[in-house]
Amino acid sequence: MHVVILGSAAGGGVPQWNCRCSICSLAWAGDPRVKPRTQSSIAVSPDGERWLLLNASPDIRQQIQANPQMHPREGLRHSPIHAVLLTNGDVDHVAGLLTLREGQPFTLYATPGILASVSDNRVFDVMAADVVKRQTIALDETFEPVPGLSLTLFSVPGKVPLWLEDTSMEIGAETETTVGTMIEAGGKRLAYIPGCARVTEDLKARVAGVDALLFDGTVLEDDDMIRAGVGTKTGWRMGHIQINGETGSIASFADVALGRRVLIHINNTNPILIEDSPERAGVEARGWTVAHDGLTLDL
Repeated sequence: MHVVILGSAAGGGVPQWNCRCSICSLAWAGDPRVKPRTQSSIAVSPDGERWLLLNASPDIRQQIQANPQMHPREGLRHSPIHAVLLTNGDVDHVAGLLTLREGQPFTLYATPGILASVSDNRVFDVMAADVVKRQTIALDETFEPVPGLSLTLFSVPGKVPLWLEDTSMEIGAETETTVGTMIEAGGKRLAYIPGCARVTEDLKARVAGVDALLFDGTVLEDDDMIRAGVGTKTGWRMGHIQINGETGSIASFADVALGRRVLIHINNTNPILIEDSPERAGVEARGWTVAHDGLTLDL
């Protein structure tokens, strides 16, 4: 199984276009300790030729250009991207679909709830129905979006996208609007969970023994944005678990047998983005890798 992390940041990327927090300021200044990062997306292939895109970042054109595996290779029109899967309806995971509108056939997969949030917005009709097939996938149903690549979607604690929030919104609910993905190829297993509000015992049991876990690394502490002085929302309010603390992701997975442990979907205010910081050293000392754009995993 071949995995390319196209985008490793949360919504807004690093540096965020309008942000001068301490971390973005370093990135704007070209400080090599803070790598620029685009918004969350990965690509997976069983053979290096046919690729599944997991989430369509607003930065998808830049990501395709930066990764030769994604380049067109034959004829006048071609793409090695055979399918796209959405793990939620957040803007940083669906806006890139508007770029994939140039008459290129592929299949768009998602749960009924996630796909409905796309279909209900007519702007996404730029993906012509006779070119881009939309297919709903039930939770815990195994399917093969690319020959040789098996996927199973499962619910994780989360929330609806920001643009669909209302007074009935529940944070931490396990529904089909925020999902994780178990990916299998060649006897290897990868769990991809870019958004998760808490780690449950069921989730730990599900991912136990995987060869790699790509997990929500949005915030180091629940109040990262507040500490940085650029926002009022906690990680929990945004539907994301903190990395540190007794109930954080690192402690929660500490007793779970896992292969590679990678933090992904990292917010621009998270100090683990600074390569020589004590915060980065702390997560690495506990066996976790901080994802960056272009990171590849061959399982």
